[in-house]
Amino acid sequence: MSTESNLSQSGKELSGLVLEQEIKGSRKVSNYLVASMLSIGGVGFLLASLSSYFGRDFLPLGNPSTLIFVPQGLVMGIYGVVAFLLALYFWRIISIDYGSGVNRFDKNKGVLSLYRRGLLKNIEIEIPINEIKAVKLEVREGFNPRRRVSLRIKGRKDLPISRVGSPKPLLDLENEGAEVARFLEINLEGI
Repeated sequence: MSTESNLSQSGKELSGLVLEQEIKGSRKVSNYLVASMLSIGGVGFLLASLSSYFGRDFLPLGNPSTLIFVPQGLVMGIYGVVAFLLALYFWRIISIDYGSGVNRFDKNKGVLSLYRRGLLKNIEIEIPINEIKAVKLEVREGFNPRRRVSLRIKGRKDLPISRVGSPKPLLDLENEGAEVARFLEINLEGI
């Protein structure tokens, strides 16, 4: 499965009987920026805390050795540790490309295979294609917008198959849903 997913393009048909969609994960510019800022800020707060404790300036900016260790230096040290732990979490999420995966619709086998990378273990789901009733487009605007493509499955809750994150443009969402509905020869619901 991995060699075929490397060869295929996002949302392209491999043949008339197989459709593969590549899902992007957490390797986004915004995550790299947040992880970098947390790393730099965490190290800065830790160095300021150590400067106030030892009475020597470990930072080239300012004069943190003049800070009183309790409570200012101690609080800066706590901020530094928390920022450093959050940065480690973000770098781990980026390194495993959390949330990335493949949707593979295979008419030969009659199976939909979903694969996503998780934090501790990967998620793999297989559903018979004949249990899929429709493709559903969900659009919710407002403070917490949601735009996603889901599959309506007999006897189960709707199964989202689009990526999580920033909302997609409506045209891209419609095209993605229409492509799956056309391939599976089922109805497209929503919008």
